[in-house]
Amino acid sequence: MLSIHARGPRLCDGLTRREWMRIGSLGLGGLTLPDLLRSRANASPVKQGSFGKAKSVIVIWLTGGAPQHETWDPKPEAPAEVRGAFGTIASKTPGLNVGELMPLTAKLTDKIAVLRTLSTGDNAHSSSGYQMLTGVPHIPLSLENAKPQKPNDAPSLNALVRALRPSDAGLPPAVTLPRHLANVGDMVWPGQGGGFLGRKFDPWQLTCDPADAKFTVPGCELPEDLTQLRLDRRLSFLSQINQKLDSVEREESLRRYGQQSEQAIELLAGGKARTAFHLSEESTATRDRYGRTSFGQSVLLARRLVEAGTSLVQINWPRIEGKENLGGWDTHKQHNASLKGWLMPIMDQTYSALIEDLSDRGLLDETLVCWMSEFGHTPKFNGNAGRDHWGKVFSIALAGGGVQGGVVHGKTDRMAAEATSDVVRPADYLATIFHCLGYEPETMVKDQQNRPIPISRGRVVHEVLG
Repeated sequence: MLSIHARGPRLCDGLTRREWMRIGSLGLGGLTLPDLLRSRANASPVKQGSFGKAKSVIVIWLTGGAPQHETWDPKPEAPAEVRGAFGTIASKTPGLNVGELMPLTAKLTDKIAVLRTLSTGDNAHSSSGYQMLTGVPHIPLSLENAKPQKPNDAPSLNALVRALRPSDAGLPPAVTLPRHLANVGDMVWPGQGGGFLGRKFDPWQLTCDPADAKFTVPGCELPEDLTQLRLDRRLSFLSQINQKLDSVEREESLRRYGQQSEQAIELLAGGKARTAFHLSEESTATRDRYGRTSFGQSVLLARRLVEAGTSLVQINWPRIEGKENLGGWDTHKQHNASLKGWLMPIMDQTYSALIEDLSDRGLLDETLVCWMSEFGHTPKFNGNAGRDHWGKVFSIALAGGGVQGGVVHGKTDRMAAEATSDVVRPADYLATIFHCLGYEPETMVKDQQNRPIPISRGRVVHEVLG
């Protein structure tokens, strides 16, 4: 079953008109039309091929840290305690070998750009994750179990997309599923919400399991005593009230209420937005292709959401009860067994299915897919047959939405421990995403004190763009 995370506003479960009026706006967060036009006008010719090409973004977050050695940056010539137990295989990109546990993905690297030199300089999940989410280093670095509080209150990529791109599709512009990012004990990481922009720009946080047979639209099941006929009558009555309100000059708070209520009604009444959650409409073959896991069905749901008009969907790797390290990528113990047993097979199947599916549907060119995590893993194994946290250098991958496939950017040393060229910071990664969405890094939003702040202080990584 699926439910909305408690931190976010309820959508369909008894919200009153007054409550709707308090929620706030899906507005531009201070971005003015001249800002947007100026941003687009200043795009130089070298940027035009990729600038604004992405209509939507799907972020695949491998919570716990995807190891660079067994994925995009294997070191077969390194000592055994560094290279690990697995070999490499040739990919479709000449000269690019990847870890042997990603055979399906290896066939698709002509559509993928690999960035081997991401660096946060931070070895804690929550603070390094904050930097990858916001592009802003946490103060201080390497603080585990960091809390969402000042001074670390920069808005996430998801929140900025929500501020920049109000939705008219009946769905919020930014959605995160199937759970929030949190340490053991459900200690939620900073950098996942609206931050200094305000709570009204928090992405829509869904706690769900799309692989569950009872999966349904989040929080929008009709109460047992509310029939469809009674719902239709209530909606008719609401329409009459709104017509009266439209005859007078409506206050800004009422306009904001209208945007939120239209999304809720769209989900409750069964429009295009609600239909996006109907995974049963997918063929058995397609659902099997993505994998019948929580992760696989979450990624399939993400594809349906962007098709329905959502600008950004982030899928966080779910916990898997009964597995070592809670089934996640934080493999301090039994690293090899975890990778081979479930982590890499699930990821490889689902990630490759998404890339192929988007390509087959003609959607890859307009959908930017980001494969990432908060950091990588240590070059050497520890005493528990695991790899520990490593924020000094790690790999991510981009595909579609203006990205040039078959590109490898940056080099690391013989142990994949440090970058030897072309270091990429999280701010650069986010600037590149905004560029593909059609926003230059200097595009301004305003915080709750009406101060203008650029959406990114990074540089666009043009080397991986088409």
